Amino acid sequence: MVFLGYHASHEQLPPSRLLAAVQEAERSGFDGAMCSDHFAPWGLAQGESAHAWTWLGAAMATTALPMGVVTAPGQRYHPAISAQAMASLAEMFPGRFWCALGSGEALNEHVTGDAWPPKREREERLEEVVGVIRRLHAGERVDHDGLVRVHDARVWSRPADPPRLRAAAASERTAAWAAAWADGLITVGHDPDEIRTIIAAYRDAGGRGPCAVQVHVSLADSDAEARRIAADQWRQATVPAELMWDLMQPEDFDRLADPGDVDALERGVLISSDQEKTAEHLAALAAAGADELFLHGVGKDQGEFLARARDGLLAAVRRRA
Repeated sequence: MVFLGYHASHEQLPPSRLLAAVQEAERSGFDGAMCSDHFAPWGLAQGESAHAWTWLGAAMATTALPMGVVTAPGQRYHPAISAQAMASLAEMFPGRFWCALGSGEALNEHVTGDAWPPKREREERLEEVVGVIRRLHAGERVDHDGLVRVHDARVWSRPADPPRLRAAAASERTAAWAAAWADGLITVGHDPDEIRTIIAAYRDAGGRGPCAVQVHVSLADSDAEARRIAADQWRQATVPAELMWDLMQPEDFDRLADPGDVDALERGVLISSDQEKTAEHLAALAAAGADELFLHGVGKDQGEFLARARDGLLAAVRRRA
């Protein structure tokens, strides 16, 4: 049976409300949760961006859910500090914490004032970061001088079992590249053919561990209302994909987004008023190879989304999957 998780979006709710939402997600029947790790929201209408690691401690202490985070060590976070944070959560909550590592977005990383590297360099940096973190989690004293620098570092408080380091990949090429080092994969989207291709690229390159898909969902009483919510809160989905990684401010995304572009919006968000069709669509992602689905209700009213999940959506997906 497919694992159904809840995605907690720090860009959209203050941490207190997001904490209440993940607690309600557990009561609603979700199997686990994950969260974003942003310094800034994608757009002004979202308007939030709390510190993910602070929130994770509270969320894991007040639920029994397994939980993960998509993060990008290497610029905003020094890898030794990331390794320490991961180890602390994994030690406090054995077997419940995982991390998905990506090469990052300028939106979150530019705040250091360092130059924003091109994609290939960011991937090389991420490979170095993964090696550093794994060595620190193994208890080694680490020196490293490359695209990241580490001087004689040790993580003293470590879990018996290090947390799994998954890869965050939005493309077939990145998924295949990450297979050499990742303990699992997480991607994003809701087109079964695209998801199948990305997961196959990871598996064919020797990728191991679970493959997860984050799915942005706007489910409302009418298609028009579902579309309005998506256009208000997730309009950055209409920004050309090749620009997403290099924009530095929410205003930049708002300027380039076209919420009236219904086709682009629907490529980014699963928009519907039909719960059964939504469940069928989600089950098709499981059939495409996803071991785990993390559902993100893109509206700010998480109570409404969680009620729909509790009162039929999750059960409908499980029946079909």
